[in-house]
Amino acid sequence: MAARCTLANEELLRAAGFLRIAGIDEAGRGPLAGPVVVAAVILPQGFSHPRLNDSKKLSEKLRDQIYADLVGDPRLISAVTIIEPEEIDRLNILRATHEGMRRAVLQLPAAADHALIDGLPVHPFPIAQTALVGGDGLSLSIAAASVLAKVTRDRLMLELDLQFPQFGFAKHKGYGTALHLARLREYGPSPAHRRSFAPVRQLVLPLQTALYGAPA
Repeated sequence: MAARCTLANEELLRAAGFLRIAGIDEAGRGPLAGPVVVAAVILPQGFSHPRLNDSKKLSEKLRDQIYADLVGDPRLISAVTIIEPEEIDRLNILRATHEGMRRAVLQLPAAADHALIDGLPVHPFPIAQTALVGGDGLSLSIAAASVLAKVTRDRLMLELDLQFPQFGFAKHKGYGTALHLARLREYGPSPAHRRSFAPVRQLVLPLQTALYGAPA
């Protein structure tokens, strides 16, 4: 039987003396285009929500409903950071994601004194941390962060779809679907694409050669 998403990890940390525990999660590590979005969320003690879970397990409609519930709750403390494709290309995706996690926890309106991070530990990190593999399905704080990050990123991809309608970002949100790869081959990369990612990089180099000639 799968573990339920609860406040059990948060309660253990509170019992150890940590008062503000921030759940941290990201959306968008895998796509070929668009930003990585990271959210940090501090839930009030005793928080509950009947349907909050890992954002990947929720329908788009339900994610949007839960997002509205979360941002409309004045007891929640949250921050969202956006790492654009240029920074992803400069740092690499793992380092960019970790940088987003550091920024998110530091941008919280009230300082957290411990972080619950989905996945593996992040080093260096500005505060004490506990890493939970699959944490977005175990911790309500991380699940809340996953919803904020996912909905924010999906909405950003809809904005990019208006700027670059030829790529179909509204349909695939930047992931490497057959449609997206076909449009990449047809139109070449846009400014929203991550040029360090192999499927994009493999198109950029021939395009640069065609425009400027082979490197000496």
